[in-house]
Amino acid sequence: LVGAASSANALESQFLTRVRRGLIVGGAAALLVALGLGFLLFRQITAPLGRLAAAADQIATGNLDVRVKAAGQDELGRVADAFNRMVISLAQAERLRRDMTADIAHELRTPLTVIQGNLEAVLDGIYPADTQHLGPVLDKVRLLIRLVEDLRTLSLAEAGELPLHRQPTDLVALARRVVAGFRASAAEKGVAIEVTAAALPPVSVDAGRIEQVLGNLLDNAVRHTPAGGRVTLSLRQDDREPHRRIRVAVTDTGPGIPPEALPHIFERFYRAERDRARRSGGTGLGLAIVKGIVEAHGGQVWAESAKGRGTTIGFWLPLG
Repeated sequence: LVGAASSANALESQFLTRVRRGLIVGGAAALLVALGLGFLLFRQITAPLGRLAAAADQIATGNLDVRVKAAGQDELGRVADAFNRMVISLAQAERLRRDMTADIAHELRTPLTVIQGNLEAVLDGIYPADTQHLGPVLDKVRLLIRLVEDLRTLSLAEAGELPLHRQPTDLVALARRVVAGFRASAAEKGVAIEVTAAALPPVSVDAGRIEQVLGNLLDNAVRHTPAGGRVTLSLRQDDREPHRRIRVAVTDTGPGIPPEALPHIFERFYRAERDRARRSGGTGLGLAIVKGIVEAHGGQVWAESAKGRGTTIGFWLPLG
C-alpha cells in the first residue's frame, strides 16, 4: 500500500510539473503572440499618424500640394480623407486669395495711373487746371471710393456681419424708383427699360440694401444690352408651399453668358470675358454683393442665360 501511494504521488507530481511547464510555455507563447500583434497594431496606427504629421509639417511650410495616402476605410483612413479634403480647401482658398489680390491691384492701378498722369500734367503746366482735365481725376477718385465701399460691403456680407435695418417695404414702389434712375442712361444707349409687377404685400427688408441690389442688377443689364435691346425688372409673389416668397428678376436681351461661366457669375471679380467688365466700367463685384445682401436677408440668388439669347438674374426673398 505504501509503495502504491508513493507511486501515485510520483505520478501526480510529474503531472503537475508537466502542467506547470505547459502553462509557462503556453503563457510565454501567448505573450510573444500578443507582443507581435501589439507591435503590428502599433505600426498600423503610428505609421499613418507619422505620415499625417509629416504632411502637416509640409503644409506649415506652404506646400499645399501634399496629400496623405488613405489606406482602408477604418477610422485612420477616414481621418486621412478628411485631411486631404482640408488641404484641397486650403489650396482653393489660397488660390482665391492670390487671384483677389491680383484683381484688386489691377482695379486700383488703372484709376491711380489716370489720376497720377493728369495731376502731373497739370502741375507741369502741360494741362490747365480746368474741368476738362480735372474731371477725369474726380471720376477715378469716385471709382476708387466705390471699389473700397464695395469691398467693405462684400466682406461684411461674407462674414455674416452685414447690418440690416429692416422695415416693411413696398418693393414695387422701390423698384419703380430705382428704374427711374436708370432711364436716362438706358435711353442714351438706346435701351428700353421697364417694370412689370402686380401688387405685393409689404416685405420686411433693409430698403437701402435692396435698392443697392436692384441697382447693381440693372446697371449690369443696361451695360451689357446693345442698342435696340430691352431690360425688364419683374416682381411677383409665389405662394407655393412650403415657403411664401417674392420673386424679383432682371431680364436683358444682351449677348448672354456662356454655360461654363454661368455658375461662377456671383463670385467676386469673376468675368465671363476677362476684360468685358473693365471695358464697360464695372468692378467685378456687383453680382457678388447682390448675392451677399440677398443671402443676408435669408433669400437666394439665381441666374438663367443662353449665349446670344439674353440673361435673367434674380433672387427670392422670404415673406413673413
